[in-house]
Amino acid sequence: MPLTTSAFNLPNHLTPKADPMLIAGDEQHFAAIAESLEQTIADLSDRLDTTRRAPAHLGQEALERDVEIGRLTARLRALRRFGLDLCLGHMVSADNPEPVYVGRLGLTDSDGRRLLIDWRSPAAEPFFGATHANPMGLASRRRYRWTRGRITDYWDEVFTPDGLVGHAALEDLSAFIASLGSSRSARMRDVLGTIQADQDAIIRASSRGALVVDGGPGTGKTVVALHRSAYLLYSDPRLGHRGVHGKSGVLFIGPHRPYLAYVADVLPSLGEEGVRTCTLRDLVPEGATAAIETDPDVALLKSNADMVKAIEPAVRFYEEPPSKGMAIETPYADLWLSVDEWAEAYAAPEPGTPHNEAREQVWEELLTILVDKHDGDDVPDGLLRRALAQNAELVGAFSRAWPLLNYTDLVGDLWSVPAYLRMCAPWLRPDEVTKLQRHDAQAWTVSDLPLLDAARQRLGDPEASRRKRRQDAVVNAERELMDRVVDDLIAADDSELLVMSMLRGQDLQDKLGDEGVTPSADPDELAGPFAHAVVDEAQELTDAEWQMLLLRCPSRSFTVVGDRAQARHVFAEPWLERLERVGVTSVNLATLGINYRTPEEVMAEAEPVIRAALPDANVPTSIRSSGIPVVHGSTAELGSILDSWLAAHADGTACVIGPGGIETGPFRATSRVRSLTPELAKGLEFDLVVLVDPEAFGTGIEGAVDRYVAMTRATQQLVILTNPRRRPTTMTATRRSRCGER
Repeated sequence: MPLTTSAFNLPNHLTPKADPMLIAGDEQHFAAIAESLEQTIADLSDRLDTTRRAPAHLGQEALERDVEIGRLTARLRALRRFGLDLCLGHMVSADNPEPVYVGRLGLTDSDGRRLLIDWRSPAAEPFFGATHANPMGLASRRRYRWTRGRITDYWDEVFTPDGLVGHAALEDLSAFIASLGSSRSARMRDVLGTIQADQDAIIRASSRGALVVDGGPGTGKTVVALHRSAYLLYSDPRLGHRGVHGKSGVLFIGPHRPYLAYVADVLPSLGEEGVRTCTLRDLVPEGATAAIETDPDVALLKSNADMVKAIEPAVRFYEEPPSKGMAIETPYADLWLSVDEWAEAYAAPEPGTPHNEAREQVWEELLTILVDKHDGDDVPDGLLRRALAQNAELVGAFSRAWPLLNYTDLVGDLWSVPAYLRMCAPWLRPDEVTKLQRHDAQAWTVSDLPLLDAARQRLGDPEASRRKRRQDAVVNAERELMDRVVDDLIAADDSELLVMSMLRGQDLQDKLGDEGVTPSADPDELAGPFAHAVVDEAQELTDAEWQMLLLRCPSRSFTVVGDRAQARHVFAEPWLERLERVGVTSVNLATLGINYRTPEEVMAEAEPVIRAALPDANVPTSIRSSGIPVVHGSTAELGSILDSWLAAHADGTACVIGPGGIETGPFRATSRVRSLTPELAKGLEFDLVVLVDPEAFGTGIEGAVDRYVAMTRATQQLVILTNPRRRPTTMTATRRSRCGER
């Protein structure tokens, strides 16, 4: 369907940019995109309907059908999410005047003409990476700003004299830079069209080994992390959209729930819905309610990766074979199970098999050993095996020797049985063992999560084992019934060939009593393994918490995003040393040093705060100004400040950041005004930040980092309110009026 309305909706002050000489080519190309989009959506819808109506199959065919339905559905959802604003801009090469249009997705018309190239393709790299120092073969580049499906501004950059033809007057990108400070909302705004060359180079870096992206506030670390996730899924065949056992190839770890909510729209807007996103707390069920460890000494002990290593001997304690043999009586034979045979059965599981799964393998091997010891031909193996499985003495001995274990009980025992902890962690001093003991062993803290996670992965799900035992019991009962029916049929068979005797064949019996029909338990979606993991705000991770990620990404292919100057606990060593110590090798380091978010006025006030505590902090250089100075005042003025700002700003967001969050007196959080602690504000950004009683954040590294993080969340204005009892200052009327300025 041809376009009936121009794709451009430029405001009056940009009338020169609406000159048909400048945009006629774009209009023509957008008309072709609109027609192709309509046809592509119709074709995909028909294919999806046809695939869904196709006869259901089993096995590989069913899997392939489900994969195709998922692929078509995701493609349709991505195309319907956008219209013409799939297009980010175009570029013109120095040796070809025909523009190449770059989009969120690739798009081809019915004649095979490429209308949009995917932003992740190698051909699109100059659109993001070209600079005046390295134009990458471009003569010019145009970027669009879309608002509700129409272009409300665009920027032209020219790299050669020939590039001037057909473009607006040369710009120094001041308008483009200013656009980076546009109003924020509750969700991260679309920034794909504004990715800069330094960010793009990191997004497109290889996924081999680990890449550390070190950058201060406002440098786009989160933007890089999210877009790199989408890029790697597109470009790296090792990752794919589905990893091992059908799981996503990429795991994205954010610092907290408000952060995940803030960035929730970014990956879907890039056409990627398969990336698993979570926080460290989400990796363990107990994480949702875990408290913060109140004793810093206990937290320090548990932060050591060695504590996670205590889980292995803790489990091994329950995997020692009995030291005595035993006699077993059955209706068919009396058998002896020796110490060596116990040990043989215990060696049956493959290395790495979870304890509760291995238990079933050991049990089956025990039964096999005992059945093989019986040399009589008068008793079918199946009957003897069932008799052994029902032998109370054997079942009891095995249950004591290799019990089903719950991971919470295992870790709880470490904090309540000193002798057990000493055995599992012999490096601990007696006073440290005592310090780690607690009255309520299962009053979980965040510091416990790495141990709970390691125990959960090492043990496996005890319920899965119990379900299998119950399923086996049902199958065995059905087999017993089948045996009786077969016996009756054979007894009544008077045919010459005794056809019914064939029912004794093991192959046929296996088919008649197929155990494969019982459903298996759903796997834990976050358990991994994942081919690649992206970790944002990684400077906060302890050595023990890193073990949680290594369990899920055995390839050691990581994108590690963070800022040492924003670590609430001392991070004195270089990134490479920290990662090497926790087990991540082959590390490359990339640094971001340009602050696109935080105005110069705010950074001028924030930089001394962090340098006083960390003189070598990687403080980025801000490249834009809001024209609004930082305002100081009293905490009593919080309500009036917010009222003034809301009255003067029809859109945008504000955040009140204080110790423990602030929701008292005249202030209540709304959809546009939030209340957060410095820790939960990390990774977020707001037009206005009101910092309340910053001195209450404390002294030392943690207090300085909290103040620095809170101050640098502002994209437009920062207000600092001090408790009068700490510092008797008031805000002048002039300063108060500035809170209403845009």
